[in-house]
Amino acid sequence: MKVLGIDIGGTNLRAGLVEDNSVVQIESLKIRKGGSEAEIMSELDRLIGRLMEDKIEGIGIGVPSVVDPVRGIVYDATNIPAWKEVHLKEQLEARYKIPVYVNNDANCFVMGEKYFGKVKEYKNIVGLITGTGLGSGLVLNNQLYAGENCGAGEFGMIPFRDHDFEYYCSGQFFEKVHKTTGEVLHKRAEHGESEALDIFTQFGSNLGELIKVIMLAIDPEIFILGGSASKSYKFFKDAMWKSIEKFVYGHSLDKIKIEVSEIAHIAILGAAALYFDAIKEGMHQG
Repeated sequence: MKVLGIDIGGTNLRAGLVEDNSVVQIESLKIRKGGSEAEIMSELDRLIGRLMEDKIEGIGIGVPSVVDPVRGIVYDATNIPAWKEVHLKEQLEARYKIPVYVNNDANCFVMGEKYFGKVKEYKNIVGLITGTGLGSGLVLNNQLYAGENCGAGEFGMIPFRDHDFEYYCSGQFFEKVHKTTGEVLHKRAEHGESEALDIFTQFGSNLGELIKVIMLAIDPEIFILGGSASKSYKFFKDAMWKSIEKFVYGHSLDKIKIEVSEIAHIAILGAAALYFDAIKEGMHQG
């Protein structure tokens, strides 16, 4: 089975040909952020054209925005001002005559991990992307759960201290609070600099507080962490767990698991997983 997985980021359009559970070819284009809806659609068509072949069975697309996953409509895509309401599924299916599935990028992340990563055997999963912002995707009882308006799992927007969890549990914490970047701090921590290690300790404590909130709301089996900050897991892991260990229900602590994503091209694989999941659901319903 061959499927195209497409990641529409804030800077680049990336597409990959997924075959036999791996990405065998990748193409990318810079997004013209000031372009019109039609111009950016033309760029997307050009990217798909580089990979399209007769045996491709479907297309999955992840977008950093609110999405109507049933109709495949993208609303207010992050960093693409012209994409206010784009009927992406309808347009691409009319052009390529194959099924197209569209969803939020964080939902794609958790689906990619469910199909290709460390959480295949679990039924109730929370994927947390700790990058420039904080995104999350939910798999509940083996099914992607997006909510009525594709807004389920927006835990970063929950108020925390004087801001919200996104401010304290993503790259914003490093940049806005400590005036640096996670990458710079990682390098400093590798050299044992105490200030960098202290900042990661604060970050881990904050993330632990968020995880406890999610445990109360969702009660998952496992968390899978992704995004740039997750690459520094070894520096904030202990502080994160120290915070989690104060959770009110001790029995839950005995069972909860936290893993870090190690999959290359997870955004592309996660987008492709939208198609695989739709096929699985169709077979199940049939």
